Amino acid sequence: MASLCFDYGHGGSDPGAVYMGRKESDDVLSLGRAVASELRRHGVSVDETRVSDMTVSLTQRSNYENRQVYDYFISFHRNAFKPEQAAGVETYTYINPGAKAKELAKKIQNALVGVGFGNRGVKEANFHVLRETKAPAVLIEIGFIDNSQDNALFDAKQEEIVKAVAGAILSQLGLVYMEQSKDGLKEALDVLVRNGLLQSPEYWLENARAGKTVKGEYAGLLIERMAEFISHQ
Repeated sequence: MASLCFDYGHGGSDPGAVYMGRKESDDVLSLGRAVASELRRHGVSVDETRVSDMTVSLTQRSNYENRQVYDYFISFHRNAFKPEQAAGVETYTYINPGAKAKELAKKIQNALVGVGFGNRGVKEANFHVLRETKAPAVLIEIGFIDNSQDNALFDAKQEEIVKAVAGAILSQLGLVYMEQSKDGLKEALDVLVRNGLLQSPEYWLENARAGKTVKGEYAGLLIERMAEFISHQ
């Protein structure tokens, strides 16, 4: 299983860049956690340096990553310059990056540009979280928080941004992004009914959910039917 470490910039006493009451720390936390959720849906393990609006020092972030081996370290940020004078996305690697970090940075950058952000390119920088982490590391600047158009894009296309970043990471891991159906369980049960493997989909639809339980004898019978069906294919 692929293993990633996600870092959401700033937090707590450090809001990062702020524009018209909007905080960088809030934007990257909500977006980054949504990306993490998408990746977990695809079987990828994701650890996070923070999961709430809390203060985490740069050293604490790199120490957290260094405690175990990860495939990649990805830090989420938003940019700032002078109000309404700069726009677009840029993705950073450490100076003279390895091939893996450079490849991931290019894929994420291209994916975000595809959503509609201006292309400021892939760059190198001596940032602490890029320098002091062990895994191939990238830092994403997802639009300028002091640019109204970037903020409008960030808000209106957040779902697309999440899918774009998740898809780029999955591609780097050799995995394919799969769209999530509105009710995947119902669709799966319909397939079983059509193939004569299930006669009471309502029971499974209600009970085969998180926090619910399915009777062992029912599960056993379904497994037997599925095994028999597969053996005759």
